[in-house]
Amino acid sequence: MVVATETNRAPQAESREAQDRRFELITRNTAEVLTPGDLRRLLASGQPIKHYIGFEISGKMHLGTGLMCMGKVKDFLDAGVECTIFLADWHTWINDKLGGDREVIKGVAAEYFKEGFKASIKCLGGDPSKLQFLLGTDLYEGNDDYWATVIDVSKNTTLGRMQRSITILGRQEGESVDFAKLIYPPMQVADIFIQGVQLAHAGMDQRKAHVIARDTARKLRLRPLMDARGRKLKPVAIHHPLVMGLGKPPFWPPPEENRQEFLAAMKMSKSDPNSAIFIHDSPDDIRRKIRKAFCPPREVEFNPILDWARHFIFRDADVELTINRTPANGGAITYASFDDLAADYTSGALHPLDLKDGVAERLTELLKPARQHFDQPGPREMLAELEALVETG
Repeated sequence: MVVATETNRAPQAESREAQDRRFELITRNTAEVLTPGDLRRLLASGQPIKHYIGFEISGKMHLGTGLMCMGKVKDFLDAGVECTIFLADWHTWINDKLGGDREVIKGVAAEYFKEGFKASIKCLGGDPSKLQFLLGTDLYEGNDDYWATVIDVSKNTTLGRMQRSITILGRQEGESVDFAKLIYPPMQVADIFIQGVQLAHAGMDQRKAHVIARDTARKLRLRPLMDARGRKLKPVAIHHPLVMGLGKPPFWPPPEENRQEFLAAMKMSKSDPNSAIFIHDSPDDIRRKIRKAFCPPREVEFNPILDWARHFIFRDADVELTINRTPANGGAITYASFDDLAADYTSGALHPLDLKDGVAERLTELLKPARQHFDQPGPREMLAELEALVETG
C-alpha cells in the first residue's frame, strides 16, 4: 500500500535563475550532497521542500551544533525551505545520555535546547521565529504509522548493516552494545519518511543513516516519499563538515592513510569542555581556550583554529578578518578571504599566536547575541539547571 504524503502538492513554476540561487544556498559550505542531480530535480519540480535535522539531547551546546548546524539551516531558510529541528529524546534515551532519564531529557529538550538553537541562529543573522521544533515523543505517541515505518525500513535492511551503522551513535563498529542501540538507525531513517522530508541534513557522522534512507526509499510500502506525479523519491542528503576540537590529537603528525578517520578523531566534543567553545561562553573563556588550543605552525588541513576561521568567520563571501598585531610583528592586517589567511599562515608570515588572538576576538563578537540571549531570566535559569545536572550526572 502506498500512502500519499505532504510532498504531493501542486508544483509552482520557478525560473532557472531562481533555482540556481536556491541550489547555491543549499549546497554551499557542505562536505557532501547526495546527490546534486536529485537536488536539481527536486528544485525543478516546484514542490515545497521540507527539511529536518535531528539532535540528541545532552550537554551544553557547542559551536559545532550551534553555529555549524544553524549556519546551514539559515541557508535553507533563505532558500525557501521549511526547516524542522527534531529534538530526538527517544534516541537520547537509547544512547544513554543524561542518565537515561526520559523526563529529564524531555525537559532539557523543551527548554535549554530550544533556546540554544534560537540563540545560535541569532548569531548568524537568522530569524528564530522561522524555526519549527518537533519532539520525538510528540511525533511517535499514538502514531502507528511511525512504528510500522520502522519495521518497513528494517525489513529492507540487513542486520549486518544496522550493526555497522551504530557509528551514528558515536559508537565504534563492532562494539558490544545493548540491542536497543540497533533500533536507533531504523528509527532515524523512519523519522525522515514519516515527516515527509525531502531534504535530510546532518554532519558527516550521520551519513550511514541517510544512505540507508536513500537505499530503502523506493522499496518502502507504507510511507514512501512521493513526487507530484506519484513516483517514489529518494531524500536528498546534505552533510556539513565536522568541526575540529581545540585539543591536540592523540598522535602527530597525521598519517598519510586513513586521514578521514584521523580528522573524525579531532572533532569537537562537549565531553571535554576545554576542547570546545560553547555558544554562551564568556569572552574571557573564549580567549583562554583558544590561547591554549592546538595550532601547529604552517599547518592548514589539521589546524582547529584555521578550521574555525574557515567555517565560522568566512562562511559568507563578503567577510573580512582583521588581526591586530603589534608593530614589531607587522601591525594590523586584514584578510578578505580564507585562502589569503591560509596562504600567510602556511608561509609563516602569520604567527600562530596572532592567528589565535584574531579568531578569538572575532568569535567573541560573533557569539554576542547568544550571550545576551542567555543573560535573560528564563534562558539563564535553564542553562544553570543544565550545568547543575551535568555536574551531578
